[in-house]
Amino acid sequence: MTDIGLQADNATLASGYKKQQGSLKNKLPVFFSLMKPRVMSLVVFTALTGICAAPGHISFTTGLIAVMAIAVGAGASGALNMWYDADIDAIMSRTQSRAIPSGKVAKEDVLSFGIILSILSVIVLTVATNILSGALLAFTIFFYAVIYTVWLKRSTPQNIVIGGAAGAFPPMIGWAVVTGSIAWPSIILFAIIFLWTPPHFWALALVKSADYAKAGIPMLPNVRGEDETRRQILLYSLVMAPVGMLPYYMGFAGQISFLVGLIGGSAMVWWSFDLYRKREGKPAISASWRLFAGSIVYLFVLFAAILGENLLSSPIRIW
Repeated sequence: MTDIGLQADNATLASGYKKQQGSLKNKLPVFFSLMKPRVMSLVVFTALTGICAAPGHISFTTGLIAVMAIAVGAGASGALNMWYDADIDAIMSRTQSRAIPSGKVAKEDVLSFGIILSILSVIVLTVATNILSGALLAFTIFFYAVIYTVWLKRSTPQNIVIGGAAGAFPPMIGWAVVTGSIAWPSIILFAIIFLWTPPHFWALALVKSADYAKAGIPMLPNVRGEDETRRQILLYSLVMAPVGMLPYYMGFAGQISFLVGLIGGSAMVWWSFDLYRKREGKPAISASWRLFAGSIVYLFVLFAAILGENLLSSPIRIW
């Protein structure tokens, strides 16, 4: 081998070493991004609502451990989702910058990371609280990582409808943390998120339909058409709006939650109707983004109202 060849190889090794050092230096933010922090924050928030709305008392320490375990379980689901979806993430414009497609982390490391976090979160929640809450967390992780990610997402336009159950379980888990049981109030909280998910994600799918088509994901606009998607968005919103007021009628939320459910639910129906009647061009795109963003505000404010009213009515519930 020539001196020039040796110098080239040494330069390559040095470059690789520096790159590895950089990846080690930045690995914590990268692995945290794999946990889908924005989704994880919503999971934590809705689970905390379930904890505070449930009858009974738990210590602050137990509540904190439970919330952290649920957060880690949600993060594990996100990591496993990114591991399996690395191929399509590399195709879609909105996901190309994720950790695996951008080369920031090895795919096999993400799999190990997701499995380890899944096991730890379930064990910690079970030991700290009860078997039911741990079992529900385990089922939620399995549902999102396997039933939704591996099976539904790539096989049916109803992927978001059925898969939305995974995102709806956290308040039910929170309720089980306190009571060790499943009751109608926790089912109502589950139903609100379950019915909210299709209008929320299909509004985005209408804008990103070309991206999903390129990746081969059978989202509703690509399979059944945009008009049918708009119709189903409106139907789901019409069903969801009254369900959002049920916490008040079932006695585990107050008048503020009722007003938020009434006004926010009406806004969701109006945004959905506006999207239904605007079919083309910039007005249709604007209506889609309005519903997508507005639905996030609706869900956050509704659960914040339920959480706040329960904290005010029993401020030492988790102390």
